Amino acid sequence: MASIVKRKNKFSVVYTYTDDKGDKRQKWETFATNAEAKRRKAEVEFQQESGTLVIPEAKTVKELLEDYTSIYGVNTWAMSTYEARRSLIFNYINPILGDVKLSDLNTRMMEKYYQNLLKVKSRVVNNRKPNTEYLSCHTVREVHKLLRSAFNQAVKWELMTKNPCVNATLPQEEHKARDIWDVPTLFKALELCDDDILRLAINLAFSCSLRVGEMLGLTWDCVEISDASITNGTAFIFVNKELQRVNRDALEKLNEKGIILKFPAFFARTNTALVLKEPKTKTSTRKVFLPKTVAEMLKERYQEIQEYKELFGDEFQDFNLVFCNANGRPMESQIITRALQKLIKDNDLPPVVFHSLRHSSITYKLKLNGGDIKSVQGDSGHAQVKMVTDVYSHIIDEDRRLNAQRFEETFYQKKNPSEVNGATVEPKKEPQGITEEAMLNYMVQNPDFLQKFKVLLGVGN
Repeated sequence: MASIVKRKNKFSVVYTYTDDKGDKRQKWETFATNAEAKRRKAEVEFQQESGTLVIPEAKTVKELLEDYTSIYGVNTWAMSTYEARRSLIFNYINPILGDVKLSDLNTRMMEKYYQNLLKVKSRVVNNRKPNTEYLSCHTVREVHKLLRSAFNQAVKWELMTKNPCVNATLPQEEHKARDIWDVPTLFKALELCDDDILRLAINLAFSCSLRVGEMLGLTWDCVEISDASITNGTAFIFVNKELQRVNRDALEKLNEKGIILKFPAFFARTNTALVLKEPKTKTSTRKVFLPKTVAEMLKERYQEIQEYKELFGDEFQDFNLVFCNANGRPMESQIITRALQKLIKDNDLPPVVFHSLRHSSITYKLKLNGGDIKSVQGDSGHAQVKMVTDVYSHIIDEDRRLNAQRFEETFYQKKNPSEVNGATVEPKKEPQGITEEAMLNYMVQNPDFLQKFKVLLGVGN
């Protein structure tokens, strides 16, 4: 059993354990809040009963990260997070800091480590070629977040007196805006696309703000496309899982936590497995209403799959997937990616990645609904409203700038003050060009195009 002892403003979880020599010892783990202490107490008691209790006694960074991963990571990380952080540990932390004693760490050492990481060559992970030759500032920041969390745990476990990462200065990271297709380019791409699967994927990603894993994990039991629902505008999809290829070692270490379905191995045994898993965050589980045009496309896709079932008979492997190969097997993201790249190359379209369609979707939904961030967050599944405002704040800033221009025209450029009363504010006509403002003006001046765009996005249904 474990108990909680309050010491000044801290709360300590106290329990006994048997060391390697068979001697009983007492362990104190200190937490900032009573709630944290209660969670750790329950965790310790459960591990004591199940015989899985691990006592943090690390002396080096490598030993700490082993304890941190087995105690903290296994219980709190999702599958993708576990893989990504284990990769950072093995590739960029242990080879450099692994043998450093916890007692020798300080803020200056951490700052030098972060700067030196920028000179370390990127490693190939899961046969994926890195985007940059050397580690980017973004990757260094991911390493920092991991170490800061691990050292926080070490402080709670009383293995360290303070966290050396807290006040460390990080390399400056420049955020580059992701290239997206404007609306005319999107419609041009759809007109040129002769791949029915890719056309459906583009429409779904754009109208429903889907991530590729969410789209490929969509099953028919989560699709409502009855004639009645399409007619009255209530057709929808329910996003509650995603398709992902994961490391088998991670599956085993996490005891298949969050896995809904593990697909059978279709080829020779590999180190990875294809799974349907729960979304990374609770807010990613969501209901997204469908534009009628996209709902009709899904109906056509459903009929196509029924024809495949008849054609293949018993050879059709039915996993109830919306996106599957002709024999029913799941369709992985590289199939969609290659098809999109081919469409772009063959038709000289602006180069974008598939995830850019999600950014296009969120951008234009914010524009069409006047900046209603909360409703867009509901469609996009972002964990926090702040994530939407941080990434897409430029859209709202443009509208605010237009407000200033309209005030200038309506109030300050009027020669006669009496003209201001009852004045009608006319939006300023912007010069044409490939800008978002020009796009909005284009849609206003072309009602048919605007209506077609609204139908695709499902705005106003």
